[in-house]
Amino acid sequence: MAVLRRTLRLATLAAGTRRALAGSLASSCLADRCLWDKLHAQPRLDRVPTFDWFFGYEEAQGLLLPLLQGAQDACPLRVLDVGCGTSSLCTGLYTKCPYAVDVLGVDFSPVAVAHMNSVLEGGQGQTALCPANPASRLHFMQADAQNLEPVASSGSFQLVLDKGTWDAVARGGLPGAYQLLSECLRVLSPQGTLIQFSDEDPDVRLPCLEQGSQGWMVTVQEIGPFRGITYFAYLVQGSH
Repeated sequence: MAVLRRTLRLATLAAGTRRALAGSLASSCLADRCLWDKLHAQPRLDRVPTFDWFFGYEEAQGLLLPLLQGAQDACPLRVLDVGCGTSSLCTGLYTKCPYAVDVLGVDFSPVAVAHMNSVLEGGQGQTALCPANPASRLHFMQADAQNLEPVASSGSFQLVLDKGTWDAVARGGLPGAYQLLSECLRVLSPQGTLIQFSDEDPDVRLPCLEQGSQGWMVTVQEIGPFRGITYFAYLVQGSH
């Protein structure tokens, strides 16, 4: 029910023609790729190249930048955003983060990946993105976050981001969500951090994360409110 309420809330906040999909989102399985292909294919009437459910890079940077600053042993820092969609998280890290980052955004929607590659390269009349740090890199690839083997080796990322992806996958059943978590932890370095951004209550999410992340430290931070909604950052971390 929490996910359904969130979907209805976010559909109401969405701009332009995305409002027309509110009913579809509320009644559909959010783990269905066809649904997201349809959503990401909608015209962007406001010409803003990215679209964020929950919130974007500007709201998340207060949490992300200290973590990146504390992980400077790896240069550039490797960051993975699972289920990136057309969010501004990846592009914000690339264009605004002062630290050298190698960012990979993956999504199972080819429509979302094609759009973000176009944004990166300056397609559709946009200006190509420039990195805040000359050593930073940004890539987008189509991949299923429940099977990252084709794009990510074990222990290869210092930071893994999941902004609402667990929430969407869990609509198709918790086994899929646990598989997503397992893959995120597989590709995370032993000293790295996985962050799940969600508005799901800690009483619901923490037991799931603790069950699926044995041997890792699980904590939660409240962030926001943004547009009147309080969110949570669930951090799964190795030893430091």
